[in-house]
Amino acid sequence: MNFENVTVALEGNSYFNGDVTSRTLIFADGSKKTLGYMQAGEYGFGTESAELMEITSGEVEVKLPDSDEWVTIKGGESFSVPANSRFQINVKSVTDYCCSYL
Repeated sequence: MNFENVTVALEGNSYFNGDVTSRTLIFADGSKKTLGYMQAGEYGFGTESAELMEITSGEVEVKLPDSDEWVTIKGGESFSVPANSRFQINVKSVTDYCCSYL
């Protein structure tokens, strides 16, 4: 996956003592994505807008809102999270991701 004609925000995003990091890409139409990685561990995130989370490498288990089940997602797969919700993610190995804000 390659992106062209984007602006990269200079300041990075860091969560959970640096175990999850990302950089924001801003496209010409104003849309945003973040590219980052997660170290092994379990994390909880809240969303403001709907998100498409593409796992580019690694393996995670995710528990989406309104679900009691953990679903395994591997490199090359993705999952969606609704706006104004929370989800849990259990990162099994160092994982690269691309998050699109919908």
